[in-house]
Amino acid sequence: MLRLAAALTLALIVLAPLAAWAGETYVDGYYRKDGTYIAPHWRSTPDSSYNNNWSTWPNINPHTGQQGTREPKVYDVNPSYQTPGTFNPQGGMGWPPQRR
Repeated sequence: MLRLAAALTLALIVLAPLAAWAGETYVDGYYRKDGTYIAPHWRSTPDSSYNNNWSTWPNINPHTGQQGTREPKVYDVNPSYQTPGTFNPQGGMGWPPQRR
């Protein structure tokens, strides 16, 4: 029994960072203050990037297949997440300033 508990604990320690790396988080259903029920859903894992978000164009929500509609910011606070192949005047490669 002790070996099973140790194996489960080790698996949790090893697999928990993988869940965060996957970039998505499950949100349980809840009620807003105004009484509106929000159904359970998946969302992108919160981070410091505005552009690293399913609702930001051109990202696609993997659960619904819908493309984001929010205009991306040229100067994202998290430059590690940028679309390759486009110029960022702040340095390096980055998001295009306008939709095509």
